[in-house]
Formats: sequence, C-alpha cells, structure tokens
Amino acid sequence: MITLISGTNRAQSTSRAIVNLYASMLEQRGQAYQILDLADLPADFIETALYENTGKNEQFNALASKIATSDKIVFVVPEYNSSFPGVLKAFIDGLAYPNTLKDKKGALIGLSSGMQGSGIALSHFSDVLNYLGMHVMAMRMKLAHIEKNFDGQQFTNKFYQELLEQHVEQFLKF
Repeated sequence: MITLISGTNRAQSTSRAIVNLYASMLEQRGQAYQILDLADLPADFIETALYENTGKNEQFNALASKIATSDKIVFVVPEYNSSFPGVLKAFIDGLAYPNTLKDKKGALIGLSSGMQGSGIALSHFSDVLNYLGMHVMAMRMKLAHIEKNFDGQQFTNKFYQELLEQHVEQFLKF
C-alpha cells in the first residue's frame, strides 16, 4: 500500500492539494493508495497519544495504523522556518518505535514560498527518516515559489508538472 502524507496540520493546505494531485496520477496508473492528512490529527494528540499515553487515543491510532500497513510512503512537506513542521515530527515520534518506518520506502516532495524549495527542510527530514531505517528515494522534489507555480489544483509551471510525472514513475519503480 502507498500512503500519501500531507505533512502539515494546516486545514486546506497546499501540501494537501499536491497530495491530491499525486493521488490523481496514481489513479491514472491504476495504483492503490491512501491519504493521511495531518490536519486530521486530534488537536490534543501530544497529551493524549504520546509517551505514557501510547495507544490510548483511537483517532491517533487510526492514523498511525495507516503507516503500519504501508509499504511505501510519499511525504509532501512544507518548509516551516527552514525546516519541516513540528507536527510531522511529533506524529512520527508517536509511531511505534523502532520499527514502524524500518525498511519501508519513502519519497519526499518539499514546497516553500521561498527560492530554495525546502531543500534544507528535506535534508533535516531525511536525517530523521534515515535514522528510523526508512529507505528514501534519491529524487527529492523541491518546489520553490509555490504560490507562483501552483494554482491550488495543478502546476502552472510546466517543468514542475514534468518533474512530478518523473517522481511518480520513479517511485512506482522504487
């Protein structure tokens, strides 16, 4: 199973819109997938689902089980202050350690308002995933100036659309 993760808990995020675009490309190829949107996390999950409360929050457990049943995961990660969102790290910290991500395959798509396209954020996030034993695909999409290149449903930048097509093809072969 492929899981597409919108890496922010912001409602109606650009990350989620890109997840939806990726999902449509998987559908065109007849590929099964599921979506995990961090906007669906319970607001209090840090207090009710982590550490001594592991396993006690059913809403969190339902989202975490999507990861446990996945073979491959695509993370669509916005850049927050030159890194990835803290809610994404907190979600990962709430997964069963040490084996939830071990030996799974992952792919990264980063987006930012700035000109670096979240390169530093993806580097930080790759370190976390590598530590947890995930195999991360070498092609990492870095989508700079996202507001200028994405209309909320499609890329307005032809090059970005071509890169996404390549990303999907490589990920399916990965």
